[in-house]
Amino acid sequence: MNKHANPFFMFKEKLGVAYLINVIFIIILGTAVCALGFSLFQIPYNIVAGGIGGLSIIVNRYTGLTEGILYFVFNVPLLIIGFRSLGRWYFLVFTAISVIVFSLVTDLSVRYIIPIIKETPLTENMLLSTIYGGLVGGIGGGLVMRVGGSTGGTNILARLIHQKFGFPMSQSYLITDSLIILTSVLVFGWDVALHGLLCLFLNGLASDFVFEGPSMIKIATVITDKPKEVGELLMTELHRGVSVWEIKGLYTGKKHYMLYCAAYRSQIIMLKHLIAKADDKAFVVIGDGRQALGEGFIPLKKL
Repeated sequence: MNKHANPFFMFKEKLGVAYLINVIFIIILGTAVCALGFSLFQIPYNIVAGGIGGLSIIVNRYTGLTEGILYFVFNVPLLIIGFRSLGRWYFLVFTAISVIVFSLVTDLSVRYIIPIIKETPLTENMLLSTIYGGLVGGIGGGLVMRVGGSTGGTNILARLIHQKFGFPMSQSYLITDSLIILTSVLVFGWDVALHGLLCLFLNGLASDFVFEGPSMIKIATVITDKPKEVGELLMTELHRGVSVWEIKGLYTGKKHYMLYCAAYRSQIIMLKHLIAKADDKAFVVIGDGRQALGEGFIPLKKL
């Protein structure tokens, strides 16, 4: 058999064995967390927070088939849709692992863990179950997406929207899952559906936070006529790199200099103080940066 036609050899050559093992481990861990959030917090109250999981809860009410089995069955056509657009074999194999793990953990939890919890419940408050179901599921989903994986379901459609149009994952989830939540109104009523909408929103926030990370980096853009003085202070006192461009004001036509500096959030107060010390007439814009890779920040490693 040609090894280049074998997905394992393709991944091994592309990623390396150690990285491949790490990816699979995180996908399994993240999916298991996702499934526990779903089975322990959402299923007991029929909280339909969109997705194939939510659709499984609805169909389970009428068929008696377990949510895990339904989740697996509904994902088969979505895996085919995502095969060409989201990484082919890389997508198919890793997403299939996630779908299988989610289905197994969900059904095992429903069969063995929920009966125990019914005797000593985590909470009898539906709102708390909604909150923790969304947060726990989002954390698990975010872990999976950090390594390029997918938990399947409408996550596939959400990733396609995120990839094609650049919408944040939270908005993409809202777009793909709203129809399922609306369907749950007909089955479980508005009260449950509104809890599901809250669960979906919290899931998206937690997923974004884990997937993209907290905004720990601040970007300072400085317009000044004293680039040397400002730049030297930032480099010597703040120990941050500075880039400089010569620019011209469109209205005045005068020459100025633009400095660009990335710093940690904890350094921003000192950064503003140093700029004011060197040039109190400087124009400063400070914005958020999601992540900084390279010298002085997180090492940029070749995957």
